[in-house]
Amino acid sequence: MAKSQQTFNKAEREKKRLKKRKEKKQKQEERKASSVSGFEDMIAYVDEYGNITDTPPDPTKKTKVDAESIQISVPKRGKEEVEIVHSGKVEFYNDSKGFGFIKDLNSQEKFFFHINGVIDEVVENDKVSFELEQGMKGINAVRVKKI
Repeated sequence: MAKSQQTFNKAEREKKRLKKRKEKKQKQEERKASSVSGFEDMIAYVDEYGNITDTPPDPTKKTKVDAESIQISVPKRGKEEVEIVHSGKVEFYNDSKGFGFIKDLNSQEKFFFHINGVIDEVVENDKVSFELEQGMKGINAVRVKKI
């Protein structure tokens, strides 16, 4: 005769699984019974100052908003006073490769420049004026002129 396929270990696991399922169902029924109000205690309101409260807003303080006055975009920036022409000193220049670095005299920042952005011929330690432009790898000095 064939032996039963049900081992002691399998039987124990099945008992644990059924017990867990029963406990879960019992907890679920307890939660349903205790929450008579449902979602009433979970409702939150936003007052006129943007704070979250549990009291509904006062209808007398309601204001009418014109839908056409709402702008859905990035706000336009006003014209800012930006120093267009900077002055600096050529810290490093490699004539054979055609690039170098300029140190700004005001901010002490170094900016990369290429030979294509140079108007006058420059060498190291020359004082120059330049403009800044966004390049592929960062901000570059362009229109470099000797002072």
